[in-house]
Amino acid sequence: MQPDVPNLSCCGEADAYYCDDYYAKDGKAYCKITDDREDEPLRRRHVEIGTEIEIPINKIKWDRGNPTGHAIVFLSTTNYVWCFVQTGGV
Repeated sequence: MQPDVPNLSCCGEADAYYCDDYYAKDGKAYCKITDDREDEPLRRRHVEIGTEIEIPINKIKWDRGNPTGHAIVFLSTTNYVWCFVQTGGV
């Protein structure tokens, strides 16, 4: 669920991109896409590796990690961030 809109989902394979290179710059959070999986089986549009995504603070999931071993950003077709989930946890 989206951290700032808890009754709306943010999770789906077609929206999910590994974004393991994440950092803060000038008081803002960012990640760079690191996902080299094939897009077609996931039914998602292509986002180039290295694309920098600004992560709004209200879209970061602080209460839960994930077991994939990857940070994941969930994006709309216009790169709007639905949510960002850090590595770790269950």
